[in-house]
Amino acid sequence: MGKYKEHVRKNLACFILGPLFMILEASGEFFLPFISANIINKASVINNNAASEDIRYIIENGVVMLCVAVGMLITGVLGAFFAIRGAARTAAGVRKDVFEKIQTLSFSDIDRFSTGSLITRVTNDITQIQTFMQSLLRGFFRSPVMLIGALVMSFVLSPNIAWVIFIVVPFLALATFLIIKTASPRYTVMQEHIDGLNTGVGEAVTGIKVIKSFVRENFEKSKFGKINTALMEKSIRALKVMILMQPVSALAVNITTLIVVWGAGRQIMIGDMEVGKLTAFITYLSQVLTALNFMANIFLQGTRAAASDKRIQEVLSTVPAISDEKSTQKYHVIKSGAIEFKNVSFRYFKDAKKPVLNNISFKIDTGETVGIIGSTGSGKTTLISLIPRLYDTDSGEVYADGVNVKELSLSELRESVSVVLQKNTLFSGTISENLRWGNEEATDAELVNACKIACAHDFIMSFPDGYETELGQGGANLSGGQRQRLCIARALLKSPKIMIFDDSTSAVDTATDAEIRRGLREKLPEITKIIIAQRISSVIDADKIIVLDDGEITGTGTHSELLKTCKAYREIYFSQTDDEEGNENE
Repeated sequence: MGKYKEHVRKNLACFILGPLFMILEASGEFFLPFISANIINKASVINNNAASEDIRYIIENGVVMLCVAVGMLITGVLGAFFAIRGAARTAAGVRKDVFEKIQTLSFSDIDRFSTGSLITRVTNDITQIQTFMQSLLRGFFRSPVMLIGALVMSFVLSPNIAWVIFIVVPFLALATFLIIKTASPRYTVMQEHIDGLNTGVGEAVTGIKVIKSFVRENFEKSKFGKINTALMEKSIRALKVMILMQPVSALAVNITTLIVVWGAGRQIMIGDMEVGKLTAFITYLSQVLTALNFMANIFLQGTRAAASDKRIQEVLSTVPAISDEKSTQKYHVIKSGAIEFKNVSFRYFKDAKKPVLNNISFKIDTGETVGIIGSTGSGKTTLISLIPRLYDTDSGEVYADGVNVKELSLSELRESVSVVLQKNTLFSGTISENLRWGNEEATDAELVNACKIACAHDFIMSFPDGYETELGQGGANLSGGQRQRLCIARALLKSPKIMIFDDSTSAVDTATDAEIRRGLREKLPEITKIIIAQRISSVIDADKIIVLDDGEITGTGTHSELLKTCKAYREIYFSQTDDEEGNENE
């Protein structure tokens, strides 16, 4: 609870009123059996001479019991209301903190946790903490009050029999300790398997088109079945420990009740105890064991919540691998799109023997269009990821506007750089809402202008609702080429200094690709443009082309220069054209 004190403080009224009302509700629990015992005793000795007086006594005490019961109902409902409200609001606050923390994590941090695990932590793990807090507010104070009150009343009724309770309590305490000790590590394993389930479902749903096109439904069903079965087995292994509590408690209650009835029965027979007292005593005994059982369940829930809390704290305590806390020029405003790489090397896995990028050096002047080409796995996407600091270099420096990117504010740097990925991400909502991710204040005219440059305006206007057309999740109701063009338009609306296209026209035809490049060249000459492509035609008219091969630069120059000087470039070119003489065909 101390870890979430900020949210507890915000909902302090709930954390005070919830337990307070539950204590008041519990207080009635040990008055009712006492009154009931008196009524039973009075009823058992009613005689004709004093019948009316005895009945009046029973009615009056019955009314008192009714009033106490109504009071318990009201206070119980209020206690539960404030407990649920306090727990839910605290969980919502923690969930917001975790989500905001995730937004600060670098790609490497997210890779370390995995997407499925992060989803589990934001949903299931926080729900476990919410459930525990709710039980804590409802029972942590109520149960001790009921326990102490019932014990006191038991001794008031019959000190000679009440000692039996002290035999049961240590037995239940020991059983609870052993159960909690066994359950704790099992809950941790169960939560990890929930991670695996979320990851598996996410992959299957996201890749449903690929699964169907390759007719791999049966494989995915089998794969999911294994994940689901593993989770089921781990859940049963963890939860079957909890089910021991009820039988153990029931056994304790039954044995103790048997001992009490045997001992009290002898006293009733010789006239040392009234029947009402025995009834009340059994009720108090039940309350004692119920309170102990409830407290044990709170501890069990706490065990599961502790496993979830540990996983949440792992996220909250993570220091992002990339931040601008040590930046020396946070307020530097990027005015040009000049870029320079100096002896840059990078590894995704820091213990890997071979770097993904090795000793990369080049310069890009303001307004230049630069193509980056190379075989799959040559490091093209990794290279451009270092510019907006999606990853940081292992060695060497990357400069933007003449300043090391590590010294710039992340927000300032990323506001100045637009990245259009091959794998496009659109969100549920209208086309205009998606476009305004690039600029919330963009006017309709600016939207249209950006879409015309991206060759998206015509297909948008072919829809009945135009720019207000609703998109499915991820833009599922658009073609791949349409999604790419919308993403290009969205990036243009940022008015960046640097635009990076990571194979972002791969799904459009060559004529549309050429039209988009022409629009960028003619209408945005001051923006530095970096184009990663598989097709030579996408970079053929670039001011400069950089050829990557196995993480190293093997050639730099214009198209015609590279045809003469770079073997790797020639191989790519001739594999895509029929021009064996090296003429510039598009």
